[in-house]
Amino acid sequence: MPLRIDSAELRLVRLPLVTPFTISTGTMTEKLFPLLTLRAEGLEGHAEGVMDPLPDYLGESLPGSLALLREVLIPAVLGKPLANPQALAPVLAPWRGHRMALATLEMAVWDLWAKSLGLPLWSVLGGNGQAVEVGVSLGITPLDETLRRVESHLAQGYRRIKLKVKPGHDLAIVAAVRQAFPQAHLTVDANSCYSLADTALLKRMDAFDLDYIEQPLAWNDIHDHATLQTRIATPICLDESIQTAQDCRKALQTDAARVINIKVGRSGGYMESLRIHDLCATFNVPVWCGGMLESGVGRAHNIHLSTLPNFTKPGDVSSASRYFTRDITEQQLETAAGRMPVPEGEGIGVTLDRGFLATVSDVPEVFRA
Repeated sequence: MPLRIDSAELRLVRLPLVTPFTISTGTMTEKLFPLLTLRAEGLEGHAEGVMDPLPDYLGESLPGSLALLREVLIPAVLGKPLANPQALAPVLAPWRGHRMALATLEMAVWDLWAKSLGLPLWSVLGGNGQAVEVGVSLGITPLDETLRRVESHLAQGYRRIKLKVKPGHDLAIVAAVRQAFPQAHLTVDANSCYSLADTALLKRMDAFDLDYIEQPLAWNDIHDHATLQTRIATPICLDESIQTAQDCRKALQTDAARVINIKVGRSGGYMESLRIHDLCATFNVPVWCGGMLESGVGRAHNIHLSTLPNFTKPGDVSSASRYFTRDITEQQLETAAGRMPVPEGEGIGVTLDRGFLATVSDVPEVFRA
């Protein structure tokens, strides 16, 4: 039976981070994000947006995304029967860019749809429901602190260590970590802070036996990544550059990426993420699930996505307690021996801690059919 969305609730949530998180573009001390709840037939579907307050990761920003959700996307689905999540395609198709806003709506519909079927989301997506392998992403810190954190996370069983790097904080720190932990599965993430002029520096990273270098060049430049890959041995992984399946196709056809980071919240939602996943499988290119410091809602979505068969590399779905003293979900999403259990239950398998949520969010905007 089609779902009829009766109402929606949109609020802005502000969660302080346990420790500041620094990458090449700046330092975050809190996670600010929109939380969307859709209601139908007594059920609720939840999703969070991953856009930043300012356009420093991609071109999308929080104010623009909120306006699109509030004025266009939410009104477009209220009171309308949806046969399935794919029926959203005509609603989403007219809008250029704003993949994160589109994903916020689409992901909430998928959660709602899975609950209406009485199924966990992984089952609806075609995953396997087993715990997923987890890596950890470490922000930029002084060398001594970085070495301590690497040691701590390896002892906790994390399957991959990712170091954030930037000019002036790259070769020396990676060399020191590799020397101290010669067996660790190690990657680096540049968040687009280098150019082809830095090819000699990036080539020196071949000596560190990295699994991949993530997004070394510009966020919107697949061509230069293809050029760089011909000059270095370490595989390139693309993140910011892959917003659509078309982007992914161009990267794979030109050998600009030998690994792909899929973020459902960045790619416009599950429909596009599934296309990217299947395309990579066709090219025999592995994928993994990236993170955007999500709360338990976004983290649960990422975990369910990570159960699909081509997610063969550890993803950024590490323990929520690494980031937040208290999360907005009743369920605690924590890893064990380097694996994250898939939340049990229908849909994404987490429920909101509404009492705590009220203390860290604005008064919600309510929309009715």
